[in-house]
Amino acid sequence: MHRVIGETDLSETALDEDGARAVFRDMIRARHFDERALALQRRGWMSGWPPYKGQEGSQVGAAHAMADDDWLFPTYRSNAMQLARDVPASDILLFRRGHAEYHSDHDVPNFPQAIPIASQIPHAAGAGMAMNYEATRDDTEVTDAAVCYLGDGATSEGDFHVGMNFAGVFDAPVVFLCENNNWAISLPRERQTASESIAVKAEAYGFEGVQVDGNDPVAVYETVADALDSARDGDPVLVESLTYRQGAHTTSDDPDRYRPEDEDLPEWRTADPVERFETYLREQGVVDDEFVAECREDAKAELDDAVDTAEAVGEPDVDELFDYVYAERTPRIDDQRAWLHEWLEDHDPQEQEF
Repeated sequence: MHRVIGETDLSETALDEDGARAVFRDMIRARHFDERALALQRRGWMSGWPPYKGQEGSQVGAAHAMADDDWLFPTYRSNAMQLARDVPASDILLFRRGHAEYHSDHDVPNFPQAIPIASQIPHAAGAGMAMNYEATRDDTEVTDAAVCYLGDGATSEGDFHVGMNFAGVFDAPVVFLCENNNWAISLPRERQTASESIAVKAEAYGFEGVQVDGNDPVAVYETVADALDSARDGDPVLVESLTYRQGAHTTSDDPDRYRPEDEDLPEWRTADPVERFETYLREQGVVDDEFVAECREDAKAELDDAVDTAEAVGEPDVDELFDYVYAERTPRIDDQRAWLHEWLEDHDPQEQEF
């Protein structure tokens, strides 16, 4: 397993000082966003929120390893990756308030978040196959790749096996980034699979699986960068990022009902990744009090602006429920739309009991 923090000088890693500061800045942004989003949800400002506190090192490290043109296949919990990939914070907030996912005019190569568990995995494999087909057609080398984010619970879904198998058979340029936070909602990893690890599952599909300390953003950066190089050469990789979800699965979840206080996990896995990385960078002479304070002030200002932007957007039009299901509305969708408009004429949704 690839680990760096506390064992290696930054000068011996693939990140230079500017790169390390950029990763740290994005981890601060991600932490502030998660805490603010949780507070906003608690006061009814938006719908449910899936916290990712404790997983910032894994997500930001992986995002920084990606090239600008690489495609990210995210899920509902990979919002730190999306922030680090320059998706506007206001877009993520507006999505949680019922708007189309990418509300602004940005051109970040990200697929929509997958809410169903594991449905994004075959999509990523298919996109990788398409990249291969285009390169063959144009007689060029494969230069782009896809990173498919998934949780450990997704490995129990059929889509996981289908996507991994297609990627292996067709040499798709895909890195499968599995964040193993030890809990698939209320199910611990040892009841999720009898395999020694999640990484070892890749062997069944004919490619490499590796583990990395997910709370070490430098190690994640290096591991995912190496995996992307391999994927572009036709060898997909499954990266198991060992991290820990500090909060609930979602705001509708109570982890105290199933998660014991004395979990038998090593300290490096449960330690706060933001604090851990800050300590490391201070010891390396890369950041100081002034820089850390600036990062936090900038993150707060960014979130204040994002909330203001989101609040300035009106309520989503009811037709958005139907306009984005398919490229063009079908007769059945039109019938459903007409029914809802007729129902709304006779009912006030604010007065309904659900």
